[in-house]
Amino acid sequence: MLRKIGIEAIEVRKVQQLSKIDGLIIPGGESTTIVKLLTRFEFIDHLRERVTSGMALWGTCAGMIVIARELADPYPIPLNLIDISVARNYFGRQVDSFEAELNIEGINGDPMRAVFIRAPIVRTIGKGVTRIASTDDGQAVAVKKGRVLATSFHPELTSDTRLHALFLKLAKEAQKDPRLNRSSERNIGSI
Repeated sequence: MLRKIGIEAIEVRKVQQLSKIDGLIIPGGESTTIVKLLTRFEFIDHLRERVTSGMALWGTCAGMIVIARELADPYPIPLNLIDISVARNYFGRQVDSFEAELNIEGINGDPMRAVFIRAPIVRTIGKGVTRIASTDDGQAVAVKKGRVLATSFHPELTSDTRLHALFLKLAKEAQKDPRLNRSSERNIGSI
C-alpha cells in the first residue's frame, strides 16, 4: 500500500533501525506474539522513546492492541503508547469477519471500506485522543492522538490508500520534528 503512494518502506527487524524511520506501522497478526518479539528483541523502551520524541506510529488490528494503554483481556501486556483501552476479538471469531463503510475524520470523499478480521474495539478513550471513525452503532474503531494512529480494521486489504496517505502526512510531520535524532535516511517501517 505504501508503494502505491510512492513510499519505499523498510521491514524493521533490528532495534537500531528505529533511528532511521519517521513512522512505524505495527500491523495485524497475533498481538501476544508481537509483544513477545518486541520484548525478546528489546524494542519496547526504544520504541517508547521514539514515539515520545514525535515519531509517527500506526497500529492496525493487533497493532492497536499492542499500542493500547490497557486491555480488557489479561494478555498481552500492551505498550501504553496511546491512551485507549481495547477489547480483543470484540466482533467475534474469524468466521465473524465483515466489511463496513466508514466515514473517517481527516479523509475526504466517499466512505472508506474497512475489513474487520477478529477485530478489537476501543472501549475507552483517554484525554487528548480523538475518535476518527465509528461503526454504525457508535463503537470507536479508529483513533488518533498527535502522530499516533490506531485502527481496529485492516486498511491494507482494500485498494483505498487514503488512510495510508494520512499516516504518511504524520510521518512527514515527524521529519520536521527537532526532537527526533535520525540519520539522513528517512523511511517508514513496518515490524
